[in-house]
Amino acid sequence: MTLPAPSPHDPLYLRGLNAPQREAVLTTEGPVLVLAGAGTGKTAALTARLAHLIATRKAWPSEILAVTFTNKAAREMKERVGRHIGEAVEGMPWLGTFHAIGAKMLRRHAELVGLHSNFTILDTDDQLRLLKQIIQAVGIDDKRFPARQLGGLIDRWKNKGLTPEALDAGESESYANGRGQEIYRLYQDRLRALNACDFGDLLLHMLTILKRDRDVLARYQERFKYILVDEYQDTNSSQYLWLRLLAQIRKNICCVGDDDQSIYSWRGAEVANILRFETDFPGAKIVRLEQNYRSTPQILAAASGVIAENGGRLGKTLWTEETDGEKVEILGVWDGAEEARRVGEEIEHYQRSGGSLNETAILVRAQFQTREFEDRFIQIGLPYKIIGGFRFYERAEIRDALAYLRLVNQPADDLAFERVVNVPKRGLGDKALSKLHMLARAEGVSLSLAAARILDTDELTPQARRSLGNFISDIARWRDRASALPHAELARLILDESGYTAMLQADRSPESAGRLENLNELARAMEEYETLGAFLEHVSLVMDNDALASDEKVTIMTIHAAKGLEFERIFLAGWEEGVFPSQRSLDEGGLASLEEERRLAYVAMTRARRKLTILHAANRRIYGQWTSSIPSRFIGEIPAAYKDVDSSLTGGESSWRANWSEQSDPFANLTRGNSRGPGWQRATKSGGFVGEPARMVKARQSTIGAKGRDDMSVGLRIFHSKFGYGVIAEIEGNKLEIDFELSGRKRVMDSFVNIA
Repeated sequence: MTLPAPSPHDPLYLRGLNAPQREAVLTTEGPVLVLAGAGTGKTAALTARLAHLIATRKAWPSEILAVTFTNKAAREMKERVGRHIGEAVEGMPWLGTFHAIGAKMLRRHAELVGLHSNFTILDTDDQLRLLKQIIQAVGIDDKRFPARQLGGLIDRWKNKGLTPEALDAGESESYANGRGQEIYRLYQDRLRALNACDFGDLLLHMLTILKRDRDVLARYQERFKYILVDEYQDTNSSQYLWLRLLAQIRKNICCVGDDDQSIYSWRGAEVANILRFETDFPGAKIVRLEQNYRSTPQILAAASGVIAENGGRLGKTLWTEETDGEKVEILGVWDGAEEARRVGEEIEHYQRSGGSLNETAILVRAQFQTREFEDRFIQIGLPYKIIGGFRFYERAEIRDALAYLRLVNQPADDLAFERVVNVPKRGLGDKALSKLHMLARAEGVSLSLAAARILDTDELTPQARRSLGNFISDIARWRDRASALPHAELARLILDESGYTAMLQADRSPESAGRLENLNELARAMEEYETLGAFLEHVSLVMDNDALASDEKVTIMTIHAAKGLEFERIFLAGWEEGVFPSQRSLDEGGLASLEEERRLAYVAMTRARRKLTILHAANRRIYGQWTSSIPSRFIGEIPAAYKDVDSSLTGGESSWRANWSEQSDPFANLTRGNSRGPGWQRATKSGGFVGEPARMVKARQSTIGAKGRDDMSVGLRIFHSKFGYGVIAEIEGNKLEIDFELSGRKRVMDSFVNIA
């Protein structure tokens, strides 16, 4: 098919489009896959195609199915098309999200799956409440097999298009020792009895109807003359099967997506859907949008070099007509604190030179990484905002942990008591808590003291009295331990003994792992403060940051949250093996997960317009231990011609970093007498070396301590940062009984001591 050349008489929607974009718009018949690279104007092409179909009378607005993933994208598409064709866009009833369109269809055919047209759509809370009822009814231990875990499995099964009848033994085995299929069937039966659906049902039920009822399928196949799909790389199996059924007769389906930006497998997305488009629709036209209107040539070449390492991709090369721009800057820093300090300095310099904070972003792989940036920016008065989540200290799990710590530090803190008295669930209902509040008000005492008094009465049920008594005893015990334990270790102890850690570990939702990481980061942050009180005071000051109102703010977000956005100046933090690519992802998914992590790196890099800086640290605190880190493999995959590597550190740290080997322990030779530079062995009173910053002493000593645990023995002299020098008296696993010279006998974790 020969397409008409651009003309001054072209309609408005065609003007300004490049040749591949015009091809995507004008190739109306047959299957079309538009591979739209980052920043290549895919929305302009998609909306122009919609406008063209209506303006040329190839279809009435009601005969076009246009599917998006978000309501925001649907609104934007409708507004853009409306600017081209006017009020005709109001006649597009089938433009919307998968769920919205699925619900509209299902209300027309609800009786075919045992529902009425006025069915209720349950939210997540209602769904979990129903699952808990079913779990209890069949006698399954909901602590061992929690409802949230089952909810996640059912959502996954529905994303795969699996009804209870289609579930195989392997899938069924993933819950309650093979009872997954049974519970799934009971759940679906209960939903029908309630005339209700969850979100997964909106497509799964329609998929079932389209497969079973040929008349219904035929009517929709006849109705939809053209089908358009945005972000096709993010479709799950259920969405894919639904679309394929609807498009089988006319085959006028146009899917727009980018296999290199498929980063949502954790919520069911299947990159294979876009990769097999030509197999599903033989003779399909492939249009590649490769001209980028966002980034510099250097940034595009660097990102292309990284993504080229993936095997599972259709392939394209981004290019731009721009000719200037800086290379991608690679900065090596000592640790996370140095990373935050360096980024803060760079942003301040950028601001002084006329750059806008609103055009500046820091992208991280995991939410816990934001904490050090937040603390640093508070310290220097740099305004910031968190996108796609809460500030670190405002996250629910952090607030819960802080409430426990506040209650240990100050027993009269009623707000903290209220927050955690029933978190995790302790069987304390509203009636019990109401009686507790009444007693506290009547006697003018704190809730903690009221709780201690009410235990001597019969006001509460035996179960509530027992649960409340255990809670009060736990708080008292932790308060006693606070004088003997470092406060970071105390926090870990509280989270473990309260059952909070176990609660998150039992939660199989995608967010639970991140919440555990956040709690580990909280404990790590506490180690930087002398006392628990000092740390809690610091948190209070951080939480008051909203008083620093500013029109301009630096944006901090995860890479996942940044998809679809762009910024003039971007910092990519934490590019080390184990952080990015994520070690957990690699352990769970192998090569497939590595390729998705690489796609995530590609997405991160292509958010930048003019300046891109990637940082990696030589050391990270992971689960309270200093760990030597090596740069992410993705940094090595950036072609040398497009990156500017600066691994120098500031002050006395530069010589340390210059001698660091990516393949060895940076501290390995310190205790062996090898000379590795001026002043390397000249010890100071702090236990460090000449020119060595205090935190490096701590890092080195912690690492030596961690690596030397096997050498711990009774009688060995050690040093503890809080209790001073002492001698090991007893060893029990990783716990040590130590006779300290000034503090007496204490029980500590081996990770908190160094060989003296």
